Amino acid sequence: MNIERSELTTGLDREALTALVEGRHGDPFSILGPHPVQGASIIRAFLPGAEGVEILNRDTGHVDAKMHAIHPGGIFAAAVESGSRYRLRIQWPDAVQETEDPYSFDLLLGDLDLHLIGQGTHYDLGRTLGARAMEVDGVSGVRFSVWAPNARRVSVVGDFNAWDGRRNPMRLRQASGVWELFVPRLGPGDRYKFEIVDRNGTVLPQKADPVARASEAAPATASIVASSQPFRWTDDEWMRGSTELRSGEGPISVYEVHLGSWLRIAEENNRSLDWVELSQRLVPYAQKLGFTHIELLPIMEHPFGGSWGYQPLGLFAPTGRYGTPEDFAYFIDRCHAAGIGVILDWVPAHFPTDVWGLARFDGTALYEHEDPREGFHKDWNTLIYNLGRNEVKGFLIASALEWLEHFHIDALRVDAVASMLYRDYSRDAGEWIPNQYGGRENLESVEFFKHLNSIIHQRCPHAFTVAEESTAWPGVTKPVEEGGLGFDFKWNMGWMHDTLHYMEKEPLFRQYHHGMMTFGMVYAYSERFMLPLSHDEVVHGKGSLVGKMPGDHWQKMANLRAYFGFMWAHPGKKLMFMGGEIGQITEWNHDGSVHWDLLDRPDHAGLQRLISDLNRLYAAEPALQYGDLHPEGFEWVIGDDAANSVFGMLRKSADGNGLVLAISNLTPVPRPGYRVGIPKAGCWREILNTDAGVYGGSNLGNVEAWSEAQPAHGHEQSILLTLPPLATIYLRFDAE
Repeated sequence: MNIERSELTTGLDREALTALVEGRHGDPFSILGPHPVQGASIIRAFLPGAEGVEILNRDTGHVDAKMHAIHPGGIFAAAVESGSRYRLRIQWPDAVQETEDPYSFDLLLGDLDLHLIGQGTHYDLGRTLGARAMEVDGVSGVRFSVWAPNARRVSVVGDFNAWDGRRNPMRLRQASGVWELFVPRLGPGDRYKFEIVDRNGTVLPQKADPVARASEAAPATASIVASSQPFRWTDDEWMRGSTELRSGEGPISVYEVHLGSWLRIAEENNRSLDWVELSQRLVPYAQKLGFTHIELLPIMEHPFGGSWGYQPLGLFAPTGRYGTPEDFAYFIDRCHAAGIGVILDWVPAHFPTDVWGLARFDGTALYEHEDPREGFHKDWNTLIYNLGRNEVKGFLIASALEWLEHFHIDALRVDAVASMLYRDYSRDAGEWIPNQYGGRENLESVEFFKHLNSIIHQRCPHAFTVAEESTAWPGVTKPVEEGGLGFDFKWNMGWMHDTLHYMEKEPLFRQYHHGMMTFGMVYAYSERFMLPLSHDEVVHGKGSLVGKMPGDHWQKMANLRAYFGFMWAHPGKKLMFMGGEIGQITEWNHDGSVHWDLLDRPDHAGLQRLISDLNRLYAAEPALQYGDLHPEGFEWVIGDDAANSVFGMLRKSADGNGLVLAISNLTPVPRPGYRVGIPKAGCWREILNTDAGVYGGSNLGNVEAWSEAQPAHGHEQSILLTLPPLATIYLRFDAE
């Protein structure tokens, strides 16, 4: 080529080259890659440490040109025929490398992608931002892209470039604030981060990818290029049929699990199970006990195990603690094959302050609020997402859809909703900023929840959402079009607190607190409720469920059995944290394991059998399902016998023909000849008794009871029953 060596730097000043070498230049494509000059192409490459570089023709493999050093810091240049495709042969001190030039590729993201990102309506961010293994112009590699609008320079770093932020600076798409670069010959499994220089020229700690779809297991913090190949699903039939779950008309019984402490292998350094092992152990266990769903405490990547996952940073990546994303998908597939849905706890309320995470991501408060009165949560020492930014709102909604669409998750339980709805949540006067109308309501969060639930219901007909909301905010489960937040279910925290406080009291004194067990029905149909006995009730000094019960060991177990019987008869979907089903004696320890050795004791094994029988009864009896959401499906038969601490609930099927009567005697006094009013004459057969000997009880109860024409409890007919001590019995009406 008739290009003089001096012309290889045409249009460039020495300062621009020096800025590139020093990692200060924000527009690498203006220097690197091919540039047309006088009918030829001048190609420049920044390869610090290289001893020599040749340009090879990609089609012929011939050497087109030898590159010349134009800056002692490692910038090389040469002229070749215009438009020819090329790769670089690099002579390193101890090796020769051939690779395509990252700066020879054109724009990567489309204008529509960038527009939707800016609007906060790009719902497939996991396939747009982050690291995407793909082919560009016939070359395999990885497209990297990240949103950092206030950065002066962004580079992708990894093992492939010795984590040197100078080597692979990215191109800024000005209008959107997104930086992009295609790096050839990388692929799934490669580690990476982003190195960012802020607007003041400060090099920030290298950042993990906010949209990474795989990450290193903690305590390591690098992102990992995930495979772009689709998972091998076998759950088509499940996904088609699960749209009925959102209606809530059927049984929903949830087994809440912290995967790291469900079962540990003591012989192997007390390690947790991985996804494949969990599919072999946890899935059949939950199926055997009759649970309809497994709910996982957050499995999004999180740095601190002691947060149980509730301080996540990788909202698109399953934690590397238990295996790969493919292993996680396999676990979900096995759950569905067993007829079990999967609920994920999901945390859009806040994120931790780790410097390699989202905090001041590009040197500014990008994902969080600048003002700590809006952006810092002092209870948890975390940062609060700025839902007033379209890009942040879109980031969170895309995260939710990633789990529901790409991992076939059946539901999201949204954590800490109350903390998002109130600007003064856990703040003293002067520590919060009112909304535009001077109120305490967080209007941005309200709009976010409405948008989130609307999009989920539109795009994911198989999925439902659950709100952990502990206040009386109205319309949490009312449809968005009717002015509600649009959740499908809400945790009934009031029911849980009231009933547990009642059960903690000595039976002698329960008569003075009778209303704590009945008050929940006053508001039971104001929302679509789930009754939660969650992890929060068995940690931080609260003790275990059985530990809360009064009396000696036999009475503690009997109280717990009776309480579970009451809960399964009470309107509302059911949720139980692991260990509760076997009567774990000590409170939960996330570094330990469920005390499975308790199953060697007949009373603890009996409690486990009771949970299985309650779940199967719940699934088999339409009368125990209909009243969960419909007030005509429930009736207090006995709600005022405080002196005897007796409660009676009548559950009815939609057609009124199915009837199940549940009676709880929450004192240790057996009550023979106890008369109960019933709506229909005939035989009422006992179908479950928490005092049965197989559960560890005293085996006192009834086989069947025939109606008598003697009024009681507002009904013309009644039956005489023997109420076992500290027990709940279920009777089903049979016409014969």
